[in-house]
Amino acid sequence: MEDEQTDCAKEIKSYWWLFLLIGNILRGIGETPITPLGISYIDDFSQPENTPLYLACLHTVALFGPMTGFMLGSYLAALYVDIGFVDVDSISITPRDIRWVGAWWLGFLVAGVITLLSGIPFCFLPKSLEKNDEDTETIPEKMKMNENKKMSGFLISMKKLCFNPLYALLLFMTLLQMNSFLGFITYKPKYMEQQYGQSISKANFITGVSTLPAAALGIFLGGLIMKKYKFGLVSASKMSFGTSFVAFLMSLLVFIIGCENNDVAGITVTYNGSRQNVFQDHLLYSPCNAACKCSLMQWDPVCGENNITYMSACLAGCKSSMGSGKDRVTPSFQASNSSAILGTCPRNENCARMFMYYIISQVLVTFVFALGGTGDFVFYVPSRSVSPELKALAVGVYMLLIRVLAGIPAPIYFGALIDKTCLKWGTKPCGEQGACRMYDDGQAVWKTAEQAARPASMLR
Repeated sequence: MEDEQTDCAKEIKSYWWLFLLIGNILRGIGETPITPLGISYIDDFSQPENTPLYLACLHTVALFGPMTGFMLGSYLAALYVDIGFVDVDSISITPRDIRWVGAWWLGFLVAGVITLLSGIPFCFLPKSLEKNDEDTETIPEKMKMNENKKMSGFLISMKKLCFNPLYALLLFMTLLQMNSFLGFITYKPKYMEQQYGQSISKANFITGVSTLPAAALGIFLGGLIMKKYKFGLVSASKMSFGTSFVAFLMSLLVFIIGCENNDVAGITVTYNGSRQNVFQDHLLYSPCNAACKCSLMQWDPVCGENNITYMSACLAGCKSSMGSGKDRVTPSFQASNSSAILGTCPRNENCARMFMYYIISQVLVTFVFALGGTGDFVFYVPSRSVSPELKALAVGVYMLLIRVLAGIPAPIYFGALIDKTCLKWGTKPCGEQGACRMYDDGQAVWKTAEQAARPASMLR
């Protein structure tokens, strides 16, 4: 006991996360001008009927970044966090284990180098861009009258934006939609890991090669459709509503293609294999481990020959072990001649089939939803909803509020909702609550989290 208290006293608080915070702030400052100025440029220097196609191309290309990021994350998640500093063969857990921590820090190094290289072409842009005569004719007459006048002031411009009912309504609805999307995409790999027993590496890879390409294809085809039929705001809004509604109905399939909880003795099933609806710590003990004096703070799961997962070899009644690393086997259950292997038991074949159905449904839902996404971008070419002189400011405020009111809070409250379904929390060496070791896959919060804001966002 004294040794444990000494270890707790020597625990060092790490402040390296501050460097990640500062780095993300600097990254955000650097990339902020790209979207508002880029969209304004496209609107000024393109024919109105071509704007949807150009915007679709812009956002389609932008999706290749997250797609590459997920695939890179998939590879790095399969590497142990301390790779290069420890003997990987001596590690007793695999990437499929919930306790596995991948080499997340390598992603920042790779992304940082790529970001620096991508900034080089901007150094060769001219100070100003020439306007063609034919393009000048497309600029609104009001813009020409005011192009030599200064804006009346930032506060006055902000007041105009805030009291623009169309702009405010579209911004509010998009905030609801982005909260839903960001919460969904943030925890989608975790959902596949918990619900279908996939490794976090495989979950990231599937997200990168399935969902995001479907979104890119949907946005691009949506832009082609709007260009071909020359959709205006009303037609674009009808298309956006229709595709969003169909995608919402299709996404309800997630309620019937899930898997049941993994069988874990004392948590989801009794030691006899029958279902239990309530979990309490004392249920982890049984006659076969009563004399073992097992710790309930340890999470080192083993899979028995009866396809039931035990929280530790001790709670499974094992007295000894053979082998080392990932190949370690714990034989000789106290009550029988059975044995167990490290790790949780794999899901059954039916769960694997449900996982395939889930992937197919998500690809279709994402494609249909993205098909009407170009209409959203057209809404926010500000010449469509605000006066031309407020164009860059309107898109800038839009991007700022999306990041502040959706990008920051959505992962937080979605994570809090998901944590409500935790069945077994881990414990740190000093007795503090650690990460969740097992979630209740059957609770609807996992499946309804994505749908929370979608119906309201369709009102636009």
